[in-house]
Amino acid sequence: MPITADTHVRLARPSRDLAAAERFWTQGLGLDVLYRSEGGHADEHDLVMLGLPGAGWHLELVGGSALAVEPRPTGEDLFVLYLDGPADDDLVPRLERAGGTRVSAGPYWDRWGVTFTDPDGYRLVLCTRAWSND
Repeated sequence: MPITADTHVRLARPSRDLAAAERFWTQGLGLDVLYRSEGGHADEHDLVMLGLPGAGWHLELVGGSALAVEPRPTGEDLFVLYLDGPADDDLVPRLERAGGTRVSAGPYWDRWGVTFTDPDGYRLVLCTRAWSND
C-alpha cells in the first residue's frame, strides 16, 4: 500500500503526568480524547490519544509506571498548527490556565505566532501563517 496524502499520522510522546498533559491538550487547545487505555499489566503503559474527529492525525501520549523513557524535549521538538490567521483571543489564556507556559521559540516563530510548552516541556506553536503542500 503506498503512502498517500490521506495516510493517517500518529505522533507519540512519553508523558510524566498524563492527566496534566491531557488537560493542556483538551481543555487548553480543544482536542478530543479519541481513545484511552490504562496499562493492565506490569509491562504495559497508560495512553491517551488526542485529536479531532475525522482528522488525518492524532497525538498519542504514553505514561504510567511502565513508562520506558522519560520525556526529553528540545527546543526543536515543535508541534506546529498553521492557523492561517491569529489565534482566537481566548485560546492563549486558556492554554496558560490549562498548564501551558508561553515561551520564545526564536525570531521566526515569535514573528509568526505564539509558542507554549506543554506540561512535559514539548512545544506547541500556534502559527499565524497558512500551509499548503500544493
